[in-house]
Amino acid sequence: MSNKVKPSEQLSNKLRQLMDGQSGQDEDLLSELMQLGARKVIQEGLEAEVDEFLGRDWYERSEQAPKGYRNGYSPKRLKTRLGHLDVQRPRVRDNEEPFESQLLDRIEAIEGKLDKLVTEMYARGLSTQDIEQTLTDEDGTPVVSGSAASRMSDALYEEYEQWRERDLSTFDVVYLFADGVYEAVRSYTHGQTILCAWGICADGTKVLLGLEAVTTESKDCWRTFFEDLQSRGLRQPLFAVSDGGGGVKSALTKCFPYATRGRCIAHKMRNLMNKLPRDEQIQDTMKRQLKAVYYAPDRETADQLAAGIIDAYAGDYPNMVKCFQSDLDACLAHLKFPAGHRRYIRTTNLIERAFVEQKRRTKIIPAHINEKGAIKLVYGSLIRAARNWRRVGMEERELAELRNLRKTMTHEDDIIIENNQISYKLAA
Repeated sequence: MSNKVKPSEQLSNKLRQLMDGQSGQDEDLLSELMQLGARKVIQEGLEAEVDEFLGRDWYERSEQAPKGYRNGYSPKRLKTRLGHLDVQRPRVRDNEEPFESQLLDRIEAIEGKLDKLVTEMYARGLSTQDIEQTLTDEDGTPVVSGSAASRMSDALYEEYEQWRERDLSTFDVVYLFADGVYEAVRSYTHGQTILCAWGICADGTKVLLGLEAVTTESKDCWRTFFEDLQSRGLRQPLFAVSDGGGGVKSALTKCFPYATRGRCIAHKMRNLMNKLPRDEQIQDTMKRQLKAVYYAPDRETADQLAAGIIDAYAGDYPNMVKCFQSDLDACLAHLKFPAGHRRYIRTTNLIERAFVEQKRRTKIIPAHINEKGAIKLVYGSLIRAARNWRRVGMEERELAELRNLRKTMTHEDDIIIENNQISYKLAA
């Protein structure tokens, strides 16, 4: 770059050439004019700032002791709704106080707020077309185009990529939950499933641990998913809850060998109701009796009530009774844990409610263009739901009960406990 011609003057020359038809294509003329015009305005603002900072204009000598000297420029790329704008940031040497451009700071702050607004609108269920129609100026001209909104929403995916690499060793996860949600993706014949894991920690906080897009809920996909969480520091929980899918059950047993496996009661109840006649009275009666089993105060009572259901209905509803008996131990496993925790750990309803909200937002897109589009929107909606999850009460008595349970579930020589945590590592 020439030291004798200001960057703003060079941009003015380019603008004149463009207006005279000496450069650029006709179809791109307006876009180039807008970009060059914006760059020129910003560049002139930067040069005015440095003039004011030094107390003298370009090549003007100061009668007083100079505050510093111009020292050329350094390139600066600004990310704006017009695209990337390249300007030249003035440099100053031999100055007592550093030269900082307030103009650049304000531009970046404003664009940052706009990016955040667009990202939040997208994550909360507005399509890029909705955003374009909503963010308009007083003349109705879109401030952000649909394509620009799509680019801005990519910040969600960047946020997801950072989130999925974070350290999980700081979470003392006592109760682990796993479930999946289906999303239609154009490049996949049968769409994709987003595997999801979250947990309840010993301090009572609920935390979203992992999300990953896969083709099926197979044992291998779930196992790889859990192993990735473990590689980032996730320790062994005491209780792991899922639906009745064979893949997730097998992977949980493999990756968390000492954890008690629980079955989501909400999923199980839906399965049982589907095996009964569509008679409202029959369904209501059975629902009350089944809930009495699953919500029993202790395992002994639950076993007695379960035996009663099997004896009473094996002849009338054999398929329902067979389903009821299947995996019954896992359905009642929550009864061994503190009574105050059972309402939180016997189902995966926490994430189910988040999935319902997430589906409300993703239904604006009949089919995602690709995996990236699916995962960024699912992540955006679920992480926002997770921020509002309420804590679970964890009394000292209950924590002591959990530590005693751990002793009955594991072998002391096979585990490593750190910092008096309840979750643990497996010894090598």
